[in-house]
Amino acid sequence: MNQNKQAPIGVFDSGVGGLTVAREIMRNLPGERIVYFGDTARVPYGSKSKDIVLKYSRQIVRFLQTQDVKAIVVACNTASAMALETIREEIDIPIIGVVKPGAKVAAQTTRNKKIGLIGTRGTVKSELYPAIIHEYDPQIQVIGQACPLLVPLVEEGWLKDEVTVEVAKRYLDPLLEQGVDTLILGCTHYPLLRSLMRQIAGDGVTLVNPAYETARALRELLKEHGIESDGHEEEEFPYRFYVSDAEERFQEFAGSILPYDVRMTKQINIEEY
Repeated sequence: MNQNKQAPIGVFDSGVGGLTVAREIMRNLPGERIVYFGDTARVPYGSKSKDIVLKYSRQIVRFLQTQDVKAIVVACNTASAMALETIREEIDIPIIGVVKPGAKVAAQTTRNKKIGLIGTRGTVKSELYPAIIHEYDPQIQVIGQACPLLVPLVEEGWLKDEVTVEVAKRYLDPLLEQGVDTLILGCTHYPLLRSLMRQIAGDGVTLVNPAYETARALRELLKEHGIESDGHEEEEFPYRFYVSDAEERFQEFAGSILPYDVRMTKQINIEEY
């Protein structure tokens, strides 16, 4: 394990969605460096088998290890559900996902014990969210809704397009009809649609953003291992971004949601790892 407090944190996702997690880390742990990898050549992960998601995740973790990261955040719900526990046993680096932090807060938030979960097919099918929520309260009903079209729409940048509104409404309406009072945004792409989700769900439904909760959990993980950064005030730019394809498109999108210049994004061949 890398005990260097100034070493970066590795963050990875299937594409741009994990930037919502990186953004929360930047806001809540401003002294930390970040190495971000977006697997833009192979997005989305939600429709892929567990074996493939595990293979991809292992490749990315091996790449992040070459960057001497001190901790890793699996900023992808699908990879968190399908690969996290296996990888945790294989590496000597603190690693967390986004599912447990979000599930915990949802369990603590619901008032009527009806929680809606939207995510990729892989995330919903894994039933990891219900399993963790039931550890806190077995009486809670978790109603899952796979939303396979939302990730491609977000990757396309159609955050406010009429098509996206209609698709999101079609996915959310069945959950709202069943009376959920809490909705887990169970894919790191979905916080980018938060205002749209709020518009559809109304003020009576609490939206749980696992990205924010993951940043809080990361802080505790770093404290636990004694590897919190002392700050990076003297460093010009403490964030590095890597992708497996379409770096210019990634830079354009990332620049629209992060308060930082990401023109130094590099494309790598992740299959080499």
